[in-house]
Amino acid sequence: MAIDFLLLKRYPHPEAVRFRHYGWCQPAFSFGYGQAVETVRGRLPDRDAELVRRFTGGGLVDHRRDWTYALVIPRPHPLCKRPARDSYRTIHDVIRNTLAARGHPVALKEPGATGSRQRAKAPGVCFEEPEDFDVIRSDNGAKVAGAAQKRTTKGLLFQGSLERTSLPETDWDALPDLLAGELASALDAERVNPGWPDFSPEEESTLTEQFASAEWLERR
Repeated sequence: MAIDFLLLKRYPHPEAVRFRHYGWCQPAFSFGYGQAVETVRGRLPDRDAELVRRFTGGGLVDHRRDWTYALVIPRPHPLCKRPARDSYRTIHDVIRNTLAARGHPVALKEPGATGSRQRAKAPGVCFEEPEDFDVIRSDNGAKVAGAAQKRTTKGLLFQGSLERTSLPETDWDALPDLLAGELASALDAERVNPGWPDFSPEEESTLTEQFASAEWLERR
């Protein structure tokens, strides 16, 4: 979470779209910036798992069986000027197309479709029920991909999750390369691998400590 924020806050090439995926070294859950931690703790199915507050919004996400990614779109990009629903749909449409091209039975959850619900006043557990423009399985309606986003003066941070158990036949090792190519094409971005940014150790450790602190966790 801290590194995702750092990719938004300061990057050597601020005009570039940034994409990365990562795993978790222990059972973990993340929850949206605006949620009350007391409410979140009451929903946790695993009280021993690590809990972290995201900089983005959205509900409680179970990272024990997911594939996690972050996407940063710079402020001048046209997608940053469109409503949040448009950017949400655009990115999930890329994920849907990438999976469908590999033969997976997936679709977007369209507004008004059977099983759709209005967004609750307080976001709940992310994968319990799909929201509009989430990626779902077209054969049984199970949620495949959800995300949360945050706009700042630096651009748009998009933090997303794919549920591994809903796609048991997926080649997860091949997915990063496939998805990066589709995102580059859809966002009209040059696809390059410049290597990891040369962030200072002090900057990384300061943000990591912030996101791991009790003050950050309990702030709402």
